[in-house]
Amino acid sequence: MRILKLVVLAGLLVLADGCTRSPYRATNKTYRQQVKNYARLLRQYPLQDTAGIAQFVGTTNFGLRRPNFVVLHHTAQNSCDQTLRTFTLPRTQVSAHYVICKDGTVFHLLHDLLRAHHAGAGRWGSVTDMNSQSIGIELDNNGYEPFDERQLASLLSLLERLKRAYNIPAANFIGHGDWVPTRKNDPNWRFPWKRLSESGFGHWWGDTARVTVPIGFQPLQALRIIGYDVRDSSAAIVAFKRHFMMDTTRGLTPGATKVLYRLHQKYL
Repeated sequence: MRILKLVVLAGLLVLADGCTRSPYRATNKTYRQQVKNYARLLRQYPLQDTAGIAQFVGTTNFGLRRPNFVVLHHTAQNSCDQTLRTFTLPRTQVSAHYVICKDGTVFHLLHDLLRAHHAGAGRWGSVTDMNSQSIGIELDNNGYEPFDERQLASLLSLLERLKRAYNIPAANFIGHGDWVPTRKNDPNWRFPWKRLSESGFGHWWGDTARVTVPIGFQPLQALRIIGYDVRDSSAAIVAFKRHFMMDTTRGLTPGATKVLYRLHQKYL
């Protein structure tokens, strides 16, 4: 437990150290205190209530949770300062691991191995608790504007580091609107998912000029294979078209069906 304490304190306090002049020094202090609280909680094990337990035998094989997904958001706010304030107010109960400003500045808010409150309730494939296995990245964007090139350059650099550090599969870079299509649409339709896929973050569909959709093809089953929750099929279709076609209209046109057919094969 002493080793674990040192790991927690060394690994989780490092970001807050050196921030004494930060305008967020008060929340950094709260962060450090919360980390200490977690360390104190871990030191309490084994539990005092041992009813029904013969003996505590500490395993040597364990670790903190490792992220397997990256979820991209737009902030739906008007500045990085506004977003940082939102994420440092306890009453909001929302957070992310990173915030990237329009000018490319990257703020790291939470250690990658800790659980942020960014995804909310939703479903992607068999995953029903995305917060427990993902890193949340917020892009400073009100939801109605293009994404700045400086911001995208910083994002691609960050994604490369995260993918390499945690061996995150290409298919596991998704948007908040993919995770919960009935409530969210971020990052908005202007986000360049094709560009990200060319760098290894997400899949893309390629040319469909010679694609012939076979008789019996089931679009909802294809959406489910990709990962979408199809209980609200209309919302799932809109989310799919927003992500892969930069299109927010409803319904599957013949062209969209070709894209879906071509894309879902990458997930089989």
